[in-house]
Amino acid sequence: MSDPFESTKPEELTDFIGRHFIYTYDNGWQYEFYVKNDRTVDYRIHSGMVGGRWVRDQIAHIVRLAPQVFKVSWDEPTGTAVSLAFNLEARRVHGVIFFPRWVAEAPEKTVCFQNEHLDEMRALRDAGPTYPRLVIDEFAPITFLENCGPDNQEVIACAPSELPAGYADRRNGGN
Repeated sequence: MSDPFESTKPEELTDFIGRHFIYTYDNGWQYEFYVKNDRTVDYRIHSGMVGGRWVRDQIAHIVRLAPQVFKVSWDEPTGTAVSLAFNLEARRVHGVIFFPRWVAEAPEKTVCFQNEHLDEMRALRDAGPTYPRLVIDEFAPITFLENCGPDNQEVIACAPSELPAGYADRRNGGN
């Protein structure tokens, strides 16, 4: 049996791998996202319900939907499920986040460098409650986009609070 997170067509992802994004959803939540390779992503959350959280090496399913349009989906150790669609030409993201009830009720419990708290996140997930889920369905303009190349450990390497002032306010490409 093949690995369920292995990209079915990694050759179609070359325009996407290595991309680093900053975007702010219409609800005001700001995220930073890096496509590390064809099966892992790193991200930082600058503001919103779980602002301050950051994650490295999240296993994800990444596919190309059309030229310059990609979809990234994953299930976190917290029980949160995420699906993001990136339209590079339009510089737009659509995200759907399915937060389990326990995260909706106590989001501060997830605000950490997740990689150092995996057992704790799984224990909180297993303790629940899971339902009803809080579903966030939002669009976001991509305000900053660059290509940092694949497997760059320096792109997302610290908490949002450790970044220089103005880091997440950077703009390029007319947005």
